[in-house]
Amino acid sequence: MSILIKDTTREQRIEIVRRSLEDSEEGCDNFYSNDVEEMYKDYIEGRKEIRDINAEYRANYVVSEREMVRPGCGMGR
Repeated sequence: MSILIKDTTREQRIEIVRRSLEDSEEGCDNFYSNDVEEMYKDYIEGRKEIRDINAEYRANYVVSEREMVRPGCGMGR
């Protein structure tokens, strides 16, 4: 099943995000919040592909060797 905007309805994208967050939350208690759900709003509304949103999010974790990694599920401080 494709998750591309062109291949899904708004309702299907809501379900894709919901299921994805439920699967991710199993190993990361209290890590996901309404803020994380909000970050996928552009995907749900058909403005930005989910892969682009994820790439932007991951880019926030790119740091120099001297910087600390942002804390999160399974991430060091």
